[in-house]
Amino acid sequence: MRQFIRATLTTVVLMTAMNAQAEIKTIHDVLGRDVKVDVPAKRVVLGFYYPDYIAATGADSFGQVVGISREFWEEFNPGSWALYNEKLPNLQGIGDIGNIDRGTFSLEKTLALKPDVVILAKQQYDTLKAEMARFEAANIPVVVVDYNEQSVKRHTESTKIFGQIAGTEQRANQVAQEYADGIADIQKRVQATESAKPKIYVEFGDKGPKEHSFTFGKNMWGAIADTVGGDNISKPFVENWGPINPEQLLVSKPEVIIISGTEVGMKQTDSMAMGIDISADEAQRRLKGFTTRNGWENLPAVKNNRVYGIYHTASRSLSDLASAQFMAKALYPEAFADIDPEKTYMNFHEKYLPIKPSGTFFIQLGCGASICKDNVSTTAKAPEIADTGLTTANTTPTATPPQTMSWWDKLVSWMRNLFA
Repeated sequence: MRQFIRATLTTVVLMTAMNAQAEIKTIHDVLGRDVKVDVPAKRVVLGFYYPDYIAATGADSFGQVVGISREFWEEFNPGSWALYNEKLPNLQGIGDIGNIDRGTFSLEKTLALKPDVVILAKQQYDTLKAEMARFEAANIPVVVVDYNEQSVKRHTESTKIFGQIAGTEQRANQVAQEYADGIADIQKRVQATESAKPKIYVEFGDKGPKEHSFTFGKNMWGAIADTVGGDNISKPFVENWGPINPEQLLVSKPEVIIISGTEVGMKQTDSMAMGIDISADEAQRRLKGFTTRNGWENLPAVKNNRVYGIYHTASRSLSDLASAQFMAKALYPEAFADIDPEKTYMNFHEKYLPIKPSGTFFIQLGCGASICKDNVSTTAKAPEIADTGLTTANTTPTATPPQTMSWWDKLVSWMRNLFA
C-alpha cells in the first residue's frame, strides 16, 4: 500500500510538472505572423542558422532538433560541420529534409519526422509558400526567422524567437542584447569620426581572380557595410547579391576591398579560402591573387594596402558582430584601434557555443594584423608561434561555463532522492 501511494504521488507530481512546463505560446515571427507553438518544442525541424539556434538555446537543446538541411551545413561549411559533429552526439543521425534553395527539399521526409514546429529562414519560407497549406493540414506550425537581412532588428527578433521555442528566453534575450549593444558601439564610434564614408567593395571569392563572383547590395555583407558606415559601391547596381560589371568597379575606385571565402575554397587552386583549419599563409597567397586583376593596381584600396580577407560564414549570424567590427576597423582604423575582432569572435564561441574554432577568419593583405600599423592580431596565435608575422588561429580551449540546473532537473533530482 505504501509503495502504491508513493508511486501515485510520483506520477501526480511529474504530470503536474510536465503540464506546468508545457504551454501553447503564440510566436510573433519576423514576417509578423502569429503562430501557435507547443513550447518548449520537443521535435524541431530547423532549416538554417544552426549555430545561432545553439547560441540562443544551448547545445543541449539541439537534442530536440530532429531535422536539418544537411547539405548546406555539411557541404558548404565543412569545417563547422566537422567541429560540431564532435560536440553534438545527435548531429550525424539527424534527419535530412533536403536543400530548399537547390530544389531537393522533401515535404514527405519533413512530415515523417513528426515535428512540433518547423523553423525556416525567410528565403526558405518564400520558396516553400505553395507547401504551407500541407503543413497546416498536418497541424505543423511554421515559424520564420531571418538573419540574412543583417539588421539588428531581425537578428534580435530571430534570436528571441529561438529562445521562445526552446524555452530559453533568458539566454536568448542576453545574446540578442549583447549583439545590439555591440553594433550600437560600432555606430557610435563611426559617428564620432565625422568623416566622409569610405568606398568599400566586398566580393565572395569562390571563383578566384579570373571571374568576378557575387558582390552584395542591400543584404549580407552589403547591409553590414551600411551599418558600419561604408559607402558600398555595389549597392546601386546589385539588389541582393550578384556580380558587378568589372569596368564599373574600376570606375567606382573603392578605398577598401574585402574578399570573403570559406573552407570550400581549398578545392580550387586560386579561390579565396578562409575559415577553420585554413592557414594564414594560404589565405594571404590567395588574397594576393585578386590584386592581380586587370586595372586593380590603380585602385586606391590596392595602392594603399587596404585589401582584406574575411570568413564568409561569419555573416548572417550572431557571430557577425566580429565581422562588423572588422569591417568598421578596415574603414576607420583609428576609431577602432582598441578593438580586436578576432577576440570578439573567439569570445562569442567560448561563451555560447560548444566548439573552439581555429584557423584564419580575418586578415589584411601582407599583415598578420587587422590593421597593419596597430599590431592587433586578427589570427589567434598559439604560444609557440606568438611572435611570427602570419599565424593561424590556434587558441587553447577553455572550459565551457557550467549550465545552471533547470527547475525540471532539480525536481527530478529531488524525486529520485525521495524514493531512493
